[in-house]
Amino acid sequence: MNLVTLVDVLDAVLEHNLDAAMSFRKDGVWQKISAKEVYTRVCRTARYLQSWGIAKGERVAIIAENRPEWAIADFATQILGAVDVPIYPTLTAEQTQFILHDSGARVAFVSTEMQARKVQSIQSKTFVEKIVVMDEVASVDGVIPMSAFMGEKHTFARDAELDEIGKSVGADDLATIIYTSGTTGTPKGVMLSHGNITSNIMASTNTFKWSRAQGYISFLPLSHITARHVDYIMLASGLGISYCSSFDDLSGMLREVRPTNFVSVPRVYEKVRKEAERRAASGVKKMIFNWALRVGRSHREETLAGKIPGSPLGWKLADAILFSKIRAGLGGRAECCISGGAPLGRELAEWFADVGIRIFEGYGLTETSPVISINTAEHLRLGSVGRPLPNVECKIANDGELLVRGPSVTTGYWKMPDETRNSFEDGWFKTGDIGMIDPDGFLSITDRKKDLLKTSGGKLIAPQPIENALKTNVLVAQAAVIGDKRKYAAVIIAPNFPLLEDWAHGNLVSFSSRAELISQPKVRQLYEEIISDLNSRLAHFETLKRVILVPDEFTIESGEITPSLKLKRRVVEKKYASLIDALYAETPASNSEPARAH
Repeated sequence: MNLVTLVDVLDAVLEHNLDAAMSFRKDGVWQKISAKEVYTRVCRTARYLQSWGIAKGERVAIIAENRPEWAIADFATQILGAVDVPIYPTLTAEQTQFILHDSGARVAFVSTEMQARKVQSIQSKTFVEKIVVMDEVASVDGVIPMSAFMGEKHTFARDAELDEIGKSVGADDLATIIYTSGTTGTPKGVMLSHGNITSNIMASTNTFKWSRAQGYISFLPLSHITARHVDYIMLASGLGISYCSSFDDLSGMLREVRPTNFVSVPRVYEKVRKEAERRAASGVKKMIFNWALRVGRSHREETLAGKIPGSPLGWKLADAILFSKIRAGLGGRAECCISGGAPLGRELAEWFADVGIRIFEGYGLTETSPVISINTAEHLRLGSVGRPLPNVECKIANDGELLVRGPSVTTGYWKMPDETRNSFEDGWFKTGDIGMIDPDGFLSITDRKKDLLKTSGGKLIAPQPIENALKTNVLVAQAAVIGDKRKYAAVIIAPNFPLLEDWAHGNLVSFSSRAELISQPKVRQLYEEIISDLNSRLAHFETLKRVILVPDEFTIESGEITPSLKLKRRVVEKKYASLIDALYAETPASNSEPARAH
């Protein structure tokens, strides 16, 4: 596989000539699109874009959930040398307007009637001339159904003229502008060239060996570079993709598709663990569950080495009773499980190793196309994000920030020269992450530089490791450590309410609402004990003196987390400012005082 541009990925799809290059479920039935049909639909879409004046350098927006039409719109844009601008469909009209206007997109592909109406509501404040909707929609005036030019089935023939245009696209040409989630301010448009993305695909593929068996589900949002990167790898490698447009459908699709490759964010792995623990929350089930984990722990090193303990009777029994059922939650035959997008946490990685599942954690940024480093079967170290790719150089600055350079690093931010200039130091890109590289070359990321909390006593606290440790407890859905410029650290916890409600019923705690539930003394004591247990494993200056329980989980819709599931710490702090101020207005916590719920 030799990829120079993303047009080469489309050529690879055609070369592999799969009968089911792309699959999707419609009305409960799986539909398949062959490689030749993918190419034909791409060409027909590109021809319509041409007729609207879309040529090299013009911007085209894609606002859709994962589905074949997303990839087809992408490839149609790339073959013309145009630039696509992926936008999360979960963004508000105002957020969408900013990106459409800032990028200057002239065409917007949208998935549904709702998305079409959203774009229409702000169209006059953008440069969008055409709205193309992927669904069959009859009730929205002024939009163009994608099916009108893409159709169902066509006679295959190469489009020589489009192929020549595609060949004229170069590695240095801009391929996409991806707007960052904006955890701290205005979204920035990251410019990635064809060469940025393909160099990263090539290095990732040569470093990490994917399973060549069939089966991959595309469910992470394609608006994010990680999902797109993996989809390109699968398509270029001749692996068919099954699209999952709704996270709610993932569990069922995993059982149907039974993927051999599974790439996810930590949140999904957390949910798998918490569901397993929920089902064995008490009684005999809990005793068996804990016994099985002890057995698994004794064979952890074999699992991490890629070996299946074949002879011990205890392992076989634990596998039959528990481990096989947990693997079934991921489809049952995943040979390659990868985590990225946010820190996995060593404890979660160890838990999965104990149930016989190796998770290869990687790390990267939108600005690096995205992979900087990844663990592999040959080089795996839990708690690290692996070794850097061979074509990526890494070094640690004097203040602990990770700096990188290489062919996959962005040239900068769209129409933001000052931001671009400030993001580089002597040719090295400043990641904004605090990291360390051990003598064996493994990279570890401890926190975001901007997330570091500095207490009024001058102590620096990295909140992410603490938050990840808390989230391994089944009763904690999300956590946000606070304490910047304060005397001590505290934490805001959004409980795992389904499990907490079960616990409350079993412990005779009455309540009529979530707000009433978290105010109950027994519940407050429960979370104080969780915090106290964690504090015993923290450095003295990191210990959490107070905990604030809130009645809702953090969500994308309510604004506390980004579409890529990163915590918006400043948003959380602003939302609960009155609770935080009241907490710190109390009598200051002493060093010896146990944690208290607020």
